[in-house]
Amino acid sequence: QVQLVESGGGLVEAGGSLRLSCAVSGGTFSSYALGWFRQSPGKEREFVAAISSRGIATNYADSVKGRFTISRDNAKNTVYLQMNSLRPEDTAAYYCTAGSIVAVVRRGDGNYWGQGTQVTVSS
Repeated sequence: QVQLVESGGGLVEAGGSLRLSCAVSGGTFSSYALGWFRQSPGKEREFVAAISSRGIATNYADSVKGRFTISRDNAKNTVYLQMNSLRPEDTAAYYCTAGSIVAVVRRGDGNYWGQGTQVTVSS
């Protein structure tokens, strides 16, 4: 059973930074493309970023390009989301997901999902 556990969320002032982590267990970590999504109350789930299985290719939503960076450590079975220059509109629950390739993950069709971690950005 593959499990994804997010951590690192919290409350931060606008302009600040946070780093989210997602630890993956129970599967072959290096075979998965990984991604992050977010969802705010009353809004649809939104793609944030994705990274290929070997970390060579990355993909970002336009709303976070230049501010967020996705990375992975295959030795630690962990994927990260470094979030800089945070804005109040980044406030959401952030979810980690794993799938076969970046295109699948980006569509939201990943096989596995975490439970989420809350990020709140105050103005």
